[in-house]
Amino acid sequence: MIRRPRMRPLPVNSLIPNMLTVVSLCAGLTSIRFSLVGEWEAAVLAIVVAGVMDGLDGRLARLLKGVTRFGAELDSLADFLSFGVAPVILLYEWTLADLGGVGWIVVLCYPVCCALRLARFNTEQEPDRHPGRSAFFVGLPAPAAAAFAILPLAASFQWGWEFFRWPLLVAPFVLAISVLMISRLPTISFKRVRIRREHVLPLLVVLGAVIAALTSYPWLTLVAVTLLYALAIPVALVRHAQTAQWRQTPDSATDAAAPADEDADTVDSRQPGPPASIVH
Repeated sequence: MIRRPRMRPLPVNSLIPNMLTVVSLCAGLTSIRFSLVGEWEAAVLAIVVAGVMDGLDGRLARLLKGVTRFGAELDSLADFLSFGVAPVILLYEWTLADLGGVGWIVVLCYPVCCALRLARFNTEQEPDRHPGRSAFFVGLPAPAAAAFAILPLAASFQWGWEFFRWPLLVAPFVLAISVLMISRLPTISFKRVRIRREHVLPLLVVLGAVIAALTSYPWLTLVAVTLLYALAIPVALVRHAQTAQWRQTPDSATDAAAPADEDADTVDSRQPGPPASIVH
């Protein structure tokens, strides 16, 4: 009698991040459902929930040492649906359908660019171990693109202006977001930002204030946070240029040849899954 190999039980720490990823996936699907029945505010909030879950799953996976290739692929698929499909379905039902075939072409461009970005992420080789380079994303991340996509809806809910619902304004805006996703634009990777110890408590106070503002003024807070992120893009361009200039100096070659600092926040090549310095 041939015995089948006994499968080892999976530790709980490797399942928790995948559970959050599934929640993000379900939130994206729920947003599509709300979009089809015209419940715009609920559809936007579902995308926000998907973004929160997406921000937690990867960090928990690294914290609990539960990073797996399966989790990385599941996260990419969830990102495509929640941030590459759900936002444009919402925009199409909200306003872009008024443009007919042109509106649908705009809708198709967004998920295609999102899929190309995720494919580039999954196939890109591990970046240089220089810590300055790992502080940047390549192109606009998918969750950030979704935040920009729902910006007209949040502004319309806050001020009630039909101007933000004008399809001739929304269509080029969506196309611009699509191009930014597949561009080589450097954007700041907040997962690599280091916080000084004396700034931790003020940062927590600001975080509490943001959460309180979300409960009282959700749409205004979403608009403000998205615009602050947009203002951070020029900062990333300047910092990226400074990093590139530093790497071209003669001393940078010596630093690159030196062994990596064990305390540096770098990517471990022995860890399974895609590199953590470029997010999707």
